[in-house]
Amino acid sequence: MTDTLSPADAPEFPMARAAGCPFDPPPALRDLQQEGPLAKVRLWEGRTSWLVTTYAEQRALLADPRVSADITRPGYPSPAPSSGGSLSFILMDDPEHARQRRMVQAAFTVRRVETMRPAVQKIVDDMIDDMLAGPKPVDLVEAFALPVPSLVICELLGVPYADHDFFQHNSKTIIRRTATPEERAAAFGGLAQYLDGLVGKKLAEPGDDLLSRVAGRVSAGELTRQEAAQMGVLLLIAGHETTANMIALGTLALLQNPGQLALLRDTDDPKLVAGAVEELLRYLNITHNGRRRVALEDIEIAGQTIRAGEGIIMANDIGNRDPAVFPDPDELDIRRDARRHVAFGFGVHQCLGQPLARMELQVAYSTLYRRVPTLSLATDLDQIPFKHDGAVYGVYELPVTW
Repeated sequence: MTDTLSPADAPEFPMARAAGCPFDPPPALRDLQQEGPLAKVRLWEGRTSWLVTTYAEQRALLADPRVSADITRPGYPSPAPSSGGSLSFILMDDPEHARQRRMVQAAFTVRRVETMRPAVQKIVDDMIDDMLAGPKPVDLVEAFALPVPSLVICELLGVPYADHDFFQHNSKTIIRRTATPEERAAAFGGLAQYLDGLVGKKLAEPGDDLLSRVAGRVSAGELTRQEAAQMGVLLLIAGHETTANMIALGTLALLQNPGQLALLRDTDDPKLVAGAVEELLRYLNITHNGRRRVALEDIEIAGQTIRAGEGIIMANDIGNRDPAVFPDPDELDIRRDARRHVAFGFGVHQCLGQPLARMELQVAYSTLYRRVPTLSLATDLDQIPFKHDGAVYGVYELPVTW
């Protein structure tokens, strides 16, 4: 395809998954990848954007300073109509992106996250205790996958877990692609107001939590209170939604691959557990709206010219299935070395919380299957409600029994 393709001729993005293949990227993405690294696609409002389908070109562009993550720049390929909210520094460019990111990155280093592992292990064990003591079948999303990361991020940020129904509901609305701009704006406004109130409390009575340290930046004149609240919204949403979906969807994928589940359930090797997490991240890649950017200058890549002002979407789900990098990419193999995946992005904007997500997934997967060795689906796969309408892929419910 060339950059002269008319919008009417370009395929629509995002694309639909094949029926009966809920873990695989849409077949149309595979077709585009086989045709070449770049193609033009049509967005929701009718204009086109470049879609990048191959691993090498995705990493090259994500690391290229000539592409911008700033959602306010003309040509940025927004996934939905604007709601007026801003998810803090992830939609900014350096130097402001780097300045704000540095304010919170110490809380997410590998060393700092490892100190949290015993507390996360206790949360996971307590949730499993409660689940085993209750009736069955049970919805694993509500009983385990959602509360575990919600409790963890609440503890880290200093957000009352008692408010989880409120922030979980609004978070789901913000990331639901089919939400109206008005619904999304109301949800974002509600969360921003809620976090602003918490920032105010931390200013008056700081504690030993990340939100208190963010509030301290307000006192120092380094952030406005609005910026602090927006940062809190970002950390709260990103800190529970993605991990919750990975716990549930990863469990379902393993239940559909019993040999791989048995390997993970029966091992006491932390390296195999860590490798399983990386492979599940590669295989599932739950951020399936792509990493979105806009070109600041003309860029020559893979025989094409991306013009300044044109949108770029890195389809990481199909990038992680690139056979040039991952042999037999459609096979789930927890013994594979999948550490090079791009599920967390690449470059300066790669996911800040990836050490925390990795550690939570390691604890959740290894503990759940060991403690509930007969875990099984309580319904048929075709009855599972998948999140085809969200920016983060997963399942709305996962009925299980044992």
